[in-house]
Amino acid sequence: MKFRVLGCSGGIGGRNARTTAFLVDDDILIDGGTGVGELEYEELLRINHIFVTHAHLDHIAFIPLLIDTVGDARRSPVTVYATVETLRILRSHIFNWLVWPDFSAIPDRHHPFMRFEILKVGEHATLDGRRISALPAFHTVPAVAYALDSGAGQLVYTGDTTYTPALVAAINAQPALRHLVIETAFSDAQHALAMASRHLCPSLLADFLDALTVTPEVHISHLKPGHVERTMAEVGVYPGRLRPSMLHNGQVLSF
Repeated sequence: MKFRVLGCSGGIGGRNARTTAFLVDDDILIDGGTGVGELEYEELLRINHIFVTHAHLDHIAFIPLLIDTVGDARRSPVTVYATVETLRILRSHIFNWLVWPDFSAIPDRHHPFMRFEILKVGEHATLDGRRISALPAFHTVPAVAYALDSGAGQLVYTGDTTYTPALVAAINAQPALRHLVIETAFSDAQHALAMASRHLCPSLLADFLDALTVTPEVHISHLKPGHVERTMAEVGVYPGRLRPSMLHNGQVLSF
């Protein structure tokens, strides 16, 4: 499987600051932030599945625009996977005919442009031999991480989360983990903000990495514009066995 970074920033501001979105192979989208705008129309048409970690705008902003763009050109609906809580938020606050049309009912409920699929923590979807599992995360809204399994290797993307033993245990249960994409939204100077918003900062990241027994390549995402250099400098002094590096737009991780 190939995991292409369309956006991995914690905000906007400049050509390379695109919020969270990842393209898996050519037909699966993991989160749908502004990074989706990197794709050409023909690439958008090939997306059949969207897995959403949580309902915050920087992770879903371009999903409504994607469905609107390709819906009438497709023969089958795009399937959006998320927990029941996240799907409830999307239905109530985005696809509600006020902010955006309900594309699960367009052109009608028997032939929609989009369909919702509940994926609970601990459950998985299997798509052409590729397994995507929902793992427990801890954020200010209901959230999950995702484990992607090609059969030959695994990748875990944490989504937005603070330190939580449940996610550490789930990551350690991936025996062939090649890559860990993990957020570090704030610097240690903003430790209180990280705690309040249930994000990671370098000191919390260190606790997270110290608790891991697996040995993946570690990629840092969701860095806040204006604080990238300071935060990565703090990450860089981590003394543990794992060596985190900054994730970049356009990067492709294979596993």
